[in-house]
Amino acid sequence: MTFEGFRRIGGVAHHVLVDGSGPVCVLSAGLGLSWFDWDPVVPLLAPHRTVVRFDRPGHGLSQPAAGPPTAAGEAHRIAAVLDALELPGPATVVGHSIAGFHAEAFARLHPDRTAALLLVDPSVEEHPRTPRAPGAVTGALGAVLSAVGVPAALGPAVRRAAVRHDPAPAALVRRVYRTSRVLRGTLLENAHYGAVAAQLLGLRAGHPLPPRLPVTVLAAPDGSARWERRQRALARRLGARYEAAEPSGHLVMLDRPDAVADAVLRPAQDGA
Repeated sequence: MTFEGFRRIGGVAHHVLVDGSGPVCVLSAGLGLSWFDWDPVVPLLAPHRTVVRFDRPGHGLSQPAAGPPTAAGEAHRIAAVLDALELPGPATVVGHSIAGFHAEAFARLHPDRTAALLLVDPSVEEHPRTPRAPGAVTGALGAVLSAVGVPAALGPAVRRAAVRHDPAPAALVRRVYRTSRVLRGTLLENAHYGAVAAQLLGLRAGHPLPPRLPVTVLAAPDGSARWERRQRALARRLGARYEAAEPSGHLVMLDRPDAVADAVLRPAQDGA
């Protein structure tokens, strides 16, 4: 199955792509990233999986968000994307960085639709803090930066600085990162980061992961002993397999697409 287009979810047009065939695998990227950041992984998975990618609101080519993100809302968004594509699952759900919160929330709130859970160098917050009125501050900042032309002037350069050895075509980077929509979407998610982390802690208390669910934490310690300890602690908390992608920076899907693909396919190979 191959598809690229838009599906309206909650009144927002979401940019969605589907490649390959077989059991469903959903890929969700980190803060400010886009569908093409998974490009190195897709050819490794598509012969074995129906690979679904989507841009969250305000990311990639999707329309701006209708409201602030929540852990449950992002979990339900993944389910709604699969419903819109008529792919009921169960699915392997892959979340990178902040999207690890969303993928874990999906597994907890939609256990019957989850075949496996893979967290790729996921965000970890043991004691999250929720700032006061983050939306108002973020909205004002986004408006000011957009009004003075910051996205058009600096957006692609910021992307290039943040993504080392960026393989994305320059035309795509300009198309996405010159827009005030992506700047505002990134600021919105970042502002509500602590709230979403706190909500996930609440879900952990009331919604256990499905028994015998294959869960993997694929970390990129990149020489940081502290980050490795936190990732290992998360794996223990979730009863997950811990793996280290080395060498790799935070964008494991770009640095080590083979490690991501292997982690997706291994549960089936293990008979899990």
